[in-house]
Amino acid sequence: MEEAVKISYILVRIVIILIAAKIGGYIAEKLKQPSVLGELAAGIILGPSLFNFINPYEPDSAFQLLHFLGEIGVILLLFQIGLESNIHQLLKAGLTSTLVATIGVAVPVALGFAYSMYAIADIGFNGAFLIGATLAATSVGITMRVLSEIKKVNSHEGKIILGAAVIDDIIGLVILSVVAGLVSGAGQSIPLVVGKTILFSVIFLIASIWLGIRYLPKMYTITRPLKINRTFVFSSFVVMMFFAAVADVIGLATIVGAFAAGLIFERLEEKEHFQAKIQPMAHIFVPIFFVVAGLYLDAKALFLPGMLPLVFALTIIAVVGKLVSGFGAIGTKTSKLAIGIGMIPRGEVGLIFSAFGLAASLITKDIYSALVLVIMITTIVTPPFLVRAMKNIKGTGAISESEQIL
Repeated sequence: MEEAVKISYILVRIVIILIAAKIGGYIAEKLKQPSVLGELAAGIILGPSLFNFINPYEPDSAFQLLHFLGEIGVILLLFQIGLESNIHQLLKAGLTSTLVATIGVAVPVALGFAYSMYAIADIGFNGAFLIGATLAATSVGITMRVLSEIKKVNSHEGKIILGAAVIDDIIGLVILSVVAGLVSGAGQSIPLVVGKTILFSVIFLIASIWLGIRYLPKMYTITRPLKINRTFVFSSFVVMMFFAAVADVIGLATIVGAFAAGLIFERLEEKEHFQAKIQPMAHIFVPIFFVVAGLYLDAKALFLPGMLPLVFALTIIAVVGKLVSGFGAIGTKTSKLAIGIGMIPRGEVGLIFSAFGLAASLITKDIYSALVLVIMITTIVTPPFLVRAMKNIKGTGAISESEQIL
């Protein structure tokens, strides 16, 4: 009987989280905001900030399972991002997009690290680096949605932003792996850990892309007559989990492996079929991650002495650090302001960074709450400013829902 009660206790919480995520996402979309904000808000409402229905700081077996399901959601999310990232488009991104992405990562990381070391007591090197990395992560899905609505996706600015965002994602994943390497390699030489992690990350991603280009299409050509391709979900899920596990074994973040698996399947002709088959699973697991991320936010901590100035300072760093990335488009007849604004929104990747930092005890729940608030602010304020900045720019095209980068 006790076991039955325990199972029902877990199942009820899963049901409530899924319903809350759906309602929160629906309300957010009605307000013309990304659903992730509504899912975060649902977690904040259910957590210690308001109703304290689920307290992540007093974890039981039920919450540990919820946390695990959220981790599955993160892996699925990065698999989708990899699946929707075009390798040829990445190779064609060119110098302009590369410069925009590099500046857009380097400046927030440097400013965030320097400010954190100066202003946050006992943050440590790894914690400060994690904060800087969180401020560097761009969520291109929000920008692409706005550009699609105003039919500016195919403008020069839109193409530069999209190319830069893909490069930004890859750099961000490498940085997260560096942070993970610094945590697991405590006591080792920092330059050695950083160099080794970057090398492993680059080799892993290149090897994954090479395997995908060389072998996966051939495998599906051979197996197509056997009708094995009906098992899209099974095959993609197994490969995704395997690559995530391999990444973890060699000291990288699991999401790097998931992203690499997505890049492999992106090469297949059946790409759209994979997207359609994997989407229902993502609709269940991904929102769980964002609700759980919201549970960890302690709104009361934001009113502690010095917290609001911290949020303000980190927001300024997050905004300015991306605005200056527009100068990477030097020598082109494009709106550098529009490009910079388009790189401002944080979102999924930033939340993943924050959650990792909290789980690894690199940051406290107070700092985590501040970072989540910064991510929400940058997500909300970007669309109206981007619309105004793109007003007089020529461009055509809208992207379908299946083509949007998450």
